[in-house]
Amino acid sequence: MRLDKYLKVSRLIKRRTVANEACDKERINVNGRVAKASYEVKVGDVIQLNLGTRVLSVEVLSLSESPRKEAAAAMYRELGSS
Repeated sequence: MRLDKYLKVSRLIKRRTVANEACDKERINVNGRVAKASYEVKVGDVIQLNLGTRVLSVEVLSLSESPRKEAAAAMYRELGSS
């Protein structure tokens, strides 16, 4: 699954276009490297989101094309934020 789509379906970012823009502005890192929106997310990847003054790190636990709202939070595990 593409990174921008994963960020949207997991509800880490509200819209896919916003996720795409964040990737273009190099605010999303995967496994310590700047990632493009087309990056193929895999289970076990660590995604770091630099959104404004907040930094959020999550580990990918599962991939699902269209999860329900309750299941979206189970797609990742929060590692830390600041």
